[in-house]
Amino acid sequence: MLYSTRTDAEKRRSFRQRLASGELLRVPGAFNPLSARLIERRGFEGVYVSGAVLSADLGLPDIGLTTLTEVAQRTRQITRVTDLPVLADADTGFGEPMNVARTVQELEDAGLCGLHIEDQVNPKRCGHLDGKQVVEVSTAVQRIRAAVDARRDPDFLVMARTDVRAVEGVAATIERAKRLVDAGADAVFPEALRTLEEFEQVRAAIEVPILANMTEFGKSELFTVDQLRDVGVNLVIWPVSLLRLAMGAADRGLSTLLEQGALTDRLDEMQHRRELYDLIDYEGYNRFDSSVFDFRLETD
Repeated sequence: MLYSTRTDAEKRRSFRQRLASGELLRVPGAFNPLSARLIERRGFEGVYVSGAVLSADLGLPDIGLTTLTEVAQRTRQITRVTDLPVLADADTGFGEPMNVARTVQELEDAGLCGLHIEDQVNPKRCGHLDGKQVVEVSTAVQRIRAAVDARRDPDFLVMARTDVRAVEGVAATIERAKRLVDAGADAVFPEALRTLEEFEQVRAAIEVPILANMTEFGKSELFTVDQLRDVGVNLVIWPVSLLRLAMGAADRGLSTLLEQGALTDRLDEMQHRRELYDLIDYEGYNRFDSSVFDFRLETD
């Protein structure tokens, strides 16, 4: 009802176990707590919190303007409502290695099962935009080492994201991924790979799980789950998809309201009130409230 029925430790442990099994885990991005609950109800294996989505939700571009406090608050709100493991985008760690360490502990406290730290320079930009710059490999390694050293729960997943594909190509991606794994990364997120063959090359070169980012309108082709599974991908995220769907529907609805003065023609596209109440467990809250007010103390 109010909170997830599973502890953070239980979520992390099961997430690690499922990753170790070799299965592909499907992890759509939630744009708020309610969408995270919907992801769980529909049967996915995890929830992702995108930095691009959080920025957009605040009316900001994804260029490193959000703060650790804002990310921790949103991730805490999302982890609270779902039994699924939640993985989050921690950008570059919000500063130098000491800031990375603090970021890990703050987001660990927020209930996450893991996060990824990237190797872009500050201020960063969206991984599917042109003109990205990456830090020296030594700095990227420092960030990952700081993250690994800072975590208190050994099951908390530290993932290294590298954006070097757009700068130096696939061979450089593989070389850097190996260095980041040597630094302690539990998984690798090779951003903006373009083909299945590139995913297959990265998969063959490193031993830890790898993640595929299937964001729309980006550099990567939108491969299916089966295609990604066949080349050995372990995690796939759709970071902005639900926000794009929701905003597209909202825009069309507002256009209809301007044109017709009512939304009668859009009713079949809306989530019904009873579906919303079921999703937020309105009945459960009502039962709980009734039990509180029905309680009577015994009298002598």
